[in-house]
Order: sequence, then C-alpha cells, then structure tokens
Amino acid sequence: MIKYNLKCNNGHEFESWFLDSKEFDKLNKRQLLECIYCSSSKVKKSIMSPMVSVIRKEKNRKISFDKNLLMEKKKLIQLREHVEKNFTYVGDKFSKKIREIYYDKKTKKGIYGTTTPEERNELSEEGIELLSIPWVSKDN
Repeated sequence: MIKYNLKCNNGHEFESWFLDSKEFDKLNKRQLLECIYCSSSKVKKSIMSPMVSVIRKEKNRKISFDKNLLMEKKKLIQLREHVEKNFTYVGDKFSKKIREIYYDKKTKKGIYGTTTPEERNELSEEGIELLSIPWVSKDN
C-alpha cells in the first residue's frame, strides 16, 4: 500500500491510498479518480515528502530496545545462576520446606522452588513473604 498526496486541476489537495504506483496510474488513466471536493477527474500526484526520519528513528528504537532486552536477560540469567549456586532447590515441596525454616527460627538456609497460587496466598496469610523471580532460560 502507498499513500499519495493528490491535487486536482482546481487546486484542491487530498490524500488517498493505492495498492501500488501502477494501480494509481491505471485508475488515473481511465479517469476513475475524482477530487473529493469538486469531483474533477483531472487528478495528479502532488509533491510528497518521504517519512525517512521516522522510519530511521523506529529502526534505531528497535535496535536500542533489542540491546536493552538482551542486557536485562543477561542480568536475569546472572540472578538465576546466583540462586542456583547459593540456594537449595526443593522443587514443589517449597511451601512445606519454607514453613519448616520460618517456624524453626534457628535454621537460616536459603531455598528456592515452586508454589501454586493457593500455596502462595496461604504463606502470605501466615506472614511469610516470598520473592518471585522470572526464571529465564539459559539456552535462548
């Protein structure tokens, strides 16, 4: 799709979309284009300014976004590696194990694992605060 600024022989200017430049030429040659103001069928393309700077900004923004995303992913992978190195994985037994640690008060070991939303709510009601970490895959 392409948008053209058009001008009729009476000086009216307007815009219209076409499938491509050949489609505009075909319709104009057959006098199927009309001015939206005066219905004149003598329509020409007006001078247009391409939107190069906007496209360039979008491209730069995408590159910047991609770099930022990669940096954030790297930080999350480092966080994951720290947790895996310094904490004990307890899997889906996390709720049981965290209660044992919380109520024992003598044990100070760090653990990580998974909970269901219901288990998480129960732990919160007991005053046990948890921290959820986005578990980013190391592979991709």
